[in-house]
Amino acid sequence: MRVVLQRVLRASVSVNHIEVAAIGKGVLLLVGITHDDTPQRAEWMARKVSTLRIFPSDSGDSGFDKSLTEVGGEVLVVSQFTLYGEARKGRRPDFVAAARPELAAPLIEQFTTLLRQRGLAVQEGVFGADMQVSLVNDGPVTLILEAP
Repeated sequence: MRVVLQRVLRASVSVNHIEVAAIGKGVLLLVGITHDDTPQRAEWMARKVSTLRIFPSDSGDSGFDKSLTEVGGEVLVVSQFTLYGEARKGRRPDFVAAARPELAAPLIEQFTTLLRQRGLAVQEGVFGADMQVSLVNDGPVTLILEAP
């Protein structure tokens, strides 16, 4: 399981020019699933995302002192199979390492459920849709997380 986490002031997802999800201060999570991902990896990632200290303290310094849970931040989850794209050879990426939808969709859903169970307000993109994602990156802070 691979997640690109971006700390945002706001983010939204549209499908066919219709906004389907939007958040304020929090994180945008681009989530990729690979063949050997498991519910345990989804649990690990939900715990990591919710407790990772990526927000400044109340004093306004630029440190990384507070977690998403501590600041009451929102979450926007967007499935993105292209995170497992391979482009080292040739001029067109292949996506052999990306899980098929029948494995990926349930794990994405489980991941969002686990985030909600941790008390987070979660919005979602539309699995498998051609989505347009808008965001205002805060910092900018962008991290790549891999489940062990």
